[in-house]
Amino acid sequence: MKPVLTTRGLTRRYGRRTALSDCTITVPSGKVVGLVGPNGAGKSTLLRIAAGALPPTAGEIEVLGGRPGSGPGQLAKVAFVAQDTPVYAGLTVGDHLRFGAKTNPRWDDAMARERLKSLGLKLDQRAGRLSGGQRAQLALTMAVAKRPELLILDEPVAALDPLARREFMQGLMAHIAEHEGSVILSSHVVSDLERVCDHLIVLVDSRVRADGEVEDLLAGHHRLTGPRRDTADLPGDVIAESHVGRQSTVILRGPAPEPDPAYEVEKLSLEDLVLAYMSSDARPALEMA
Repeated sequence: MKPVLTTRGLTRRYGRRTALSDCTITVPSGKVVGLVGPNGAGKSTLLRIAAGALPPTAGEIEVLGGRPGSGPGQLAKVAFVAQDTPVYAGLTVGDHLRFGAKTNPRWDDAMARERLKSLGLKLDQRAGRLSGGQRAQLALTMAVAKRPELLILDEPVAALDPLARREFMQGLMAHIAEHEGSVILSSHVVSDLERVCDHLIVLVDSRVRADGEVEDLLAGHHRLTGPRRDTADLPGDVIAESHVGRQSTVILRGPAPEPDPAYEVEKLSLEDLVLAYMSSDARPALEMA
């Protein structure tokens, strides 16, 4: 099956500042992909380029077999919900649906209306008077009603309270369960990603640090804890390390170390893995094979 997104050396600069550097990734089709990294890592830049909202400075990108934003047909394949879950404050919910129907050739009006009804949103409500959670749900409804082949969500729950965030993620999970397609979801909340993501990409300092299936990444990383030691002789790649007194804790990428009674070897949770790559002393790593 052809990848939904591929990039080769993708780079975006703003003057002297590099927002995305030499990004080379392959996003498999039919997956829910989690995109994580600290603020300023390049996540939004990558997603905006993929959605056709921003041109790259260098490198190549292909989305669903075409160049992002290259024409109506390409735009119809992709739905993008930005960080601020944009809606038109002066328009009613019903106005949004009419706008969506006129601008999207594959618009599913029945699904949009049914979804909004289930959420308790009335067609005569003005978007500017909706709560943050309701605006996010309206933006998600507008996106999924396009029937996109790729749904891109850039931290859509960042400004929501815990209840609204949970309701948004429940709606997203229901959509994923009912409809085919691919999703790329950027979020700082790793627990949200754990529930829905098959594939993970970690960006740090504008570069890709990890890229692979979640199961493969978790199986290929270990935490080694024991007496302080030189990490140069450890098998695999040292992703992060810390030393307190005479004790060392090391995050390794590669096969599990040979059993040693002096050291404890543990598997990582997804949050452990993400934090290891995001830590200030994390070292660059290659893609998972």
